Amino acid sequence: MKKTLLLLSIITASATAFAQVKPAALPQKTAFQTGSPWIPQIDVRSDMAIVYGTNDRPEMTFEQRVQSWRDHGYQTAFMTGIAWGNYPDYFLGKWDGQNHLDVAQVQKDGKPIMHGYNIPYVVPIPSYIEYMKTAVVKRVIDVGIKEIFLEEPEFWMRGGYSVHFKEEWQKFYGFPWKAQDESPENTYLANKLKYHLYYEAIKQVSDYAKAYAKSKGIDVKVYIATHSLVNYSSWQIVSPEASLASLPGIDGYIAQVWTGTAREATYFNGDRKERVFENAYLEYGSMVSMTAPTKRKLFFLTDPIEDARRDWADYKRNYQATFSAKLLYPVVANYEVMPWPERIYTGKYKMANSDSSVNIPKYYSTQMQIMVNSLNSIPVSANKVSGVNGVGVLMSNSLMFQRFPTHNGFEDPQFSIFYGQTLPLVKRGVPVQTVHMENLGYAATLKDIKVLVMSYSNMKPVTEQVHEQLAAWVKKGGELIYVGKDDDPYQSVMEWWNTKGNSYAAPSQHLFKLLGIDPQSGTKKYKVGLGHVYVLRENPKDFVMQANNDGTYLNTIKEAYETDAKAGKLIFKNNLYLERGPYDIIAVLNENPDTKPYTVKGPVIDLFDPQLPVLAEKTVNPGEQSYLYAVNRVVNKAKPQVLASASRVTDEKVGMGTYSFVAKSPINTQNAMRILLPAAAKKVVVTDAGGQVITDVQSSWDMSSKTLFLGYANSPDGIHVSISW
Repeated sequence: MKKTLLLLSIITASATAFAQVKPAALPQKTAFQTGSPWIPQIDVRSDMAIVYGTNDRPEMTFEQRVQSWRDHGYQTAFMTGIAWGNYPDYFLGKWDGQNHLDVAQVQKDGKPIMHGYNIPYVVPIPSYIEYMKTAVVKRVIDVGIKEIFLEEPEFWMRGGYSVHFKEEWQKFYGFPWKAQDESPENTYLANKLKYHLYYEAIKQVSDYAKAYAKSKGIDVKVYIATHSLVNYSSWQIVSPEASLASLPGIDGYIAQVWTGTAREATYFNGDRKERVFENAYLEYGSMVSMTAPTKRKLFFLTDPIEDARRDWADYKRNYQATFSAKLLYPVVANYEVMPWPERIYTGKYKMANSDSSVNIPKYYSTQMQIMVNSLNSIPVSANKVSGVNGVGVLMSNSLMFQRFPTHNGFEDPQFSIFYGQTLPLVKRGVPVQTVHMENLGYAATLKDIKVLVMSYSNMKPVTEQVHEQLAAWVKKGGELIYVGKDDDPYQSVMEWWNTKGNSYAAPSQHLFKLLGIDPQSGTKKYKVGLGHVYVLRENPKDFVMQANNDGTYLNTIKEAYETDAKAGKLIFKNNLYLERGPYDIIAVLNENPDTKPYTVKGPVIDLFDPQLPVLAEKTVNPGEQSYLYAVNRVVNKAKPQVLASASRVTDEKVGMGTYSFVAKSPINTQNAMRILLPAAAKKVVVTDAGGQVITDVQSSWDMSSKTLFLGYANSPDGIHVSISW
């Protein structure tokens, strides 16, 4: 994520000696990333603190920063930018005596692309890779860290004009560099090279990390923190994405999805505007499809604010939307709960309709902490989102190869070719799945897909094997819908379908040959083995950029699903609902003919409300999302337990008619909690870490749910609660 770290003057931790890392058996379900040492304002209480950057500060070294988090009970991990970072010793020549600012990615006008002052976006040349290995990764492993996150391997599509890039072109292709703006083929080849450069950089750095750690008797895990393929393609950035999952040195990903990515405007029904929930849903989905078949670990990120300066009401509304979207993927239960808690808790932003800037309002920090702490317990679930789960849309890393610059008048405004295939379904309550072309070799990739939509209008097949795999799937009974006119200028770029003995004018011709069909124009349906192939000679962007123009597309999917796949009825509705353990996640979609609200019967606890009300019924209106705790689905209702809390609860003790625990959360925030009890409490004692009784405590009993509400000021030192009944 693009951000500027806040300089913090308050340092309350004394961090000195090295300490051993906690055993790997401890949970690593939740984490946050921070450039700060521990301070009481940001004591989030997730399992893992991901310490950002190896840079030393006047007041403390990197090693002391790490130790400050360990001293407060955290497992520690490490994150750093792989395409940019605060590396002045490398960029300014201290490391090897050479100034390396010339490694910057360069635009056509000769300007370097910078992330900050003296921080360029990098062309990863050998000296830079060596620096990352020996000056960064080695130091991190030496401090005992076992989880390394390499963030944002990014090469801007508008880059590709530097001396170093030209040299890498010659080495990779064996012929002199060609300017990417001069032809579609040059654009495609340039972006393919950018992809390769960061693939190789990550391979070398992760291999080094594994080997060096092994030499010290340590098992290190390496993860990639990356935006989704949807966002990188939309924002015109190239990154290795899915191919990294095949590297033995990569153990998983963080899916960096947040308000800033999800609020990118999209077209639907001819209207261009922000659709944060729907966009986030598709972004998270693309990360699941990228990783699930490979069994790599996946963390989902959300951010309670964003990089852009907006007001607290805007942050809250869009945080709820992105948070709900990620919870609708029940196969993922590992989370980066926030980036940069220092800017969330100590930064000042405007109130709505006001020019005054204030720290995070307590109503929002309480709500946020309720949501964040629920992630420590929300389970993986085999349940499915309500509706039809058997429709997929094919995508590929090559989506990033032809977005910028444009050629021959062919444009894809706001990445609408992709959204033309997906938004008409999402907006009608169909939980469409994206399917990564690169993962077709895994049996799990298409196991539950009944109908697969694909287009080569905005991507191209990476290998011949892709078509062999698709043809085999169709012949076994799959229903394939090919949408596209094959008229974009990238159809004839130098690739496998027109080299090495192949002479296809468009890659789809190779696929159609394997399928035994010869489509020309119009909409055609072909019987292929046990399955069918539909060919729609339309550009998918027209389904969303033009009003009321997705009818033929949806009817084709409906016919393929109901008539050919015989998979049941293709249900259109205005909502997505998922049950995960005791949690209900609901999103009601607007821009839908159905304008009815969605109602959930209680008793349920509203986790988006800082007062944690118990409701007999919850109504969710179009354009809204909801996150509820269903009290009737508590597994052991006889056991006293905290059901929801704006703090992390530990040290629970249950006795005869008694229940006690310790709750920790950042200073200057307000706790709210719902506690399930066998009977109404007769006595509640709340004390601070020094044993002093806290008298300013809100307390109320709800008979319908048999829950006690408590509210009081949080403390990172721990608040002790003792209840008897």
